[in-house]
This record gives sequence, structure tokens and C-alpha cells, in this order.
Amino acid sequence: MAGLHPDTPIPTEIKQHQKSRVLELAFENGERYELTYEFLRVFTPSAEARGHGPGQETLQVGKRDVTILSIEPVGNYAIRPIFSDGHDSGLYSWDILHGLCEHRDELWQAYLDRLQEEGGSRDPAECPPPPPKPAPSCGPRKN
Repeated sequence: MAGLHPDTPIPTEIKQHQKSRVLELAFENGERYELTYEFLRVFTPSAEARGHGPGQETLQVGKRDVTILSIEPVGNYAIRPIFSDGHDSGLYSWDILHGLCEHRDELWQAYLDRLQEEGGSRDPAECPPPPPKPAPSCGPRKN
């Protein structure tokens, strides 16, 4: 199984380039792509950023300088990057990664357009700090 779709190309090579902050991907069908760390962080598939349905997306701002500290494999179908801003809940299955690669330029332009429309910035210094993550809960609190 390749990601969630049986016909999705599987990466044969994933290389981190820390100096240029680029993830290089080679797929079994011979395709090669480069995705910046910022792009991957902005387009994280996590529910924290994407929400649980259409229109619930949170615009990701201030991610220009983000790095990937490490990448963990998830079974044989995905990776989980650990980003320098603490984000670690995005699972990039092979089909999601391949889709990001194929549509990189139009996705990036749409992101830049939305940033401009909403007055956001790619630069961390121009963005307020994100609110702290709530502590995990296992049910109602007892006093």
C-alpha cells in the first residue's frame, strides 16, 4: 500500500538539507522534488492547522525560519517531521507528500495571496506568539 492510495508513488529517498532548509524527495517513478521546510510547515496535514472540516483552517504565519529537527518514520506509509517551532503532529503520508510536490507552486502562490489578504507575514518577528497548547485532558476535572 502506498500511502492511502494504491497507485501513489512511494519515496525511495528523503534527504534533509539543513543549510538550505529543503527536503529533497525522490520517488519510485523517477520524479524528484524539493520542498522547503517552511512550505512543509505551512501545509502541515495536522488537524491543529487544517481543522476538522472545510473552512476550519488556521493560517500559518511566521514560519520563514522554521527548521526540521528530525523526521520519524510512521510505519511504511508516512513521515512525521519534528519542527523547530514545536509542531510535531503532522503525519505526511506518501500520497499527501506526492500531492504537495505536484502542486507546490500553485499551493505556495495561494498561500502568499491569503497571507496578503489577511495581513499576515512569513517573518516570525512580525507575528504575535501563538497561544500555549492546552494541557491534555482525560475527562472532567474533579475538585
